[in-house]
Amino acid sequence: MGEDANVAEENRSRFAEEVRQRRPDLALLCLLISVEAVAHGRAGATRREAEALVDGAQAELDRLAGQLPYRRGRTPREWAEALRALLGGQSGFRGAVEDYRRLDSSLLDAVLERRRGLPILLSVVWIEVARRAGAPVYAVALPGHFTVGFGEPGGEHVLADPFDGGRLLTDEEAEVLVAGVTGRRTPLSPAVLQPAGPDEVVLRILNNIRAWAAERPEHSAVRLWAIDLSLLLPHHPAQLRYERARLLVERGEFARGAAEMEEYASVVATMEPNAAEAVRRAARAARARLN
Repeated sequence: MGEDANVAEENRSRFAEEVRQRRPDLALLCLLISVEAVAHGRAGATRREAEALVDGAQAELDRLAGQLPYRRGRTPREWAEALRALLGGQSGFRGAVEDYRRLDSSLLDAVLERRRGLPILLSVVWIEVARRAGAPVYAVALPGHFTVGFGEPGGEHVLADPFDGGRLLTDEEAEVLVAGVTGRRTPLSPAVLQPAGPDEVVLRILNNIRAWAAERPEHSAVRLWAIDLSLLLPHHPAQLRYERARLLVERGEFARGAAEMEEYASVVATMEPNAAEAVRRAARAARARLN
């Protein structure tokens, strides 16, 4: 255990506290995910290293924001074009298909260093740099793809796709983008184009990490800490508790997994008695593996 165990414990306390703020700091939450990855991925992680990771990344976001030429009265399109020139052009932030195969594509500190990442992490970079520069910016959680909006969602606005270097999109072009990802084209509802809050963004990032690890059984520890952080969010799928219990069983922690299955069954028994009984059967099967 030792220092790295303390770092992980303190990091989760800080994460839990931040997500319950009235206005959570999106960049900080993403960086605490990075700290979690370091604390569980390498023995001997120190508080100093954790603090340096967070402070260094925040300083880089500040530095990038400081490179935006000041100009009063920018329109949403002008803001988007200024960010595209700085981040997509000068700084080289963009994505590629191979980024989906890398865990560090979901870690903000690594994305800032590599200038590569998943659409959602590149969008976080754009949002945090733009916000520091005073831009009217917000996250847009399109189905299957993350983008950034400038202006007013219900009024004058423009969307940008950081994964494509900041290509500007009309709402109609966003529909085409979504169709290319999901395989079907339907009009985007006004609700889809509304700003996504920090907790929604963070949950989606953690979902990506869980999905990455689920395809790689040797990284079950990564999947576990991603679930644990997700459960600290004020709003999260209840099913995550059952997923955690099953993962514990898969990792050979039969007693703990069975106990958590039984707790989950008790929670859902009133609304879903059949599902609860199935979970209890799974718990009994897990306990039987102790013999």
